[in-house]
Amino acid sequence: MATNTIGSKFGKPDRGWRERLYTIIFEADTAAGRRFDTALLIIIVLSVATVIIDSVGAVRSRDFLALNILEWLFTILFTIEYVVRLLCVKHPLRYALSLFGIIDLISILPTYLAILLPEFHFLIDVRLLRMLRVFRVMKLPRYFDESQILLQALRNSRHKILVFLGVVLIMSVILGTIMYVIEGPENGFTSIPVGMYWSIVTLTTTGYGDIHPKTPMGQLITSCAMLLGYGIIALPTGIVGVELAMTMMKGTPTTRTCTHCLTEGHEADSLFCKHCGEKLEPYQYDAAAAGADPFNKLAEFKGRMGLNVHQDPPKK
Repeated sequence: MATNTIGSKFGKPDRGWRERLYTIIFEADTAAGRRFDTALLIIIVLSVATVIIDSVGAVRSRDFLALNILEWLFTILFTIEYVVRLLCVKHPLRYALSLFGIIDLISILPTYLAILLPEFHFLIDVRLLRMLRVFRVMKLPRYFDESQILLQALRNSRHKILVFLGVVLIMSVILGTIMYVIEGPENGFTSIPVGMYWSIVTLTTTGYGDIHPKTPMGQLITSCAMLLGYGIIALPTGIVGVELAMTMMKGTPTTRTCTHCLTEGHEADSLFCKHCGEKLEPYQYDAAAAGADPFNKLAEFKGRMGLNVHQDPPKK
């Protein structure tokens, strides 16, 4: 099955400086790509740390100028990165409207809006705009292979999780209604929404204690809801865990791209494209930059799972 990857969505240039920039920015299996990702990770972490420190009133009043200079420095760097990403893909509008494109835009837009629209207090609070810069932390997951595996597992299990949340919502409505009937307004359950709030707090085993039953029947139902809550917590963990294991079993994808259909994510030892069947170009891989041999990653994982990587054909 074809995967919806960066190369197929945004378009990898065929040659020239755009192709070289694309390889460095979007493909991380080379030394230059690793250096770019490492530098950008450091900048993101420092930028988010600056935003967090800037929210402390005493520090902001004392070091306002230094924090302001750092903020503009990070904003300019992220702006250059955003523009370069748009320049080095064939379909810049697709990238701009994608999830990561929107995150990149949000990471730079608040600083400019706070300067251009300071008088429009009725439109948006300037402090809110400044705090929106913390969304730069959302730029981090794309640079970790494990986060992509987890994201794929969550995407595969989304229907099961939605069904699970629907069941929990139904249970919350039923329990909230029952407690409203049994306890009544005199014991704090003034309405069904209040009873639903109690049921959600109880089922999630949070237990704030601001609302609690006082009648024996209500306490019995509460005890059953608490026991039921432990099973509810364990269920989504099992769903995501199974999908995560299945995703890892599919192999270790790389940033290797087919030059014919631009599908990305082939395994290191693949000879042909999994989408169009065309022969793949030799895999460009820098072992020192990646820190491991991609040809052995799948073998190591299957070995830990007790599976045979290379199975001999059955004897006749």
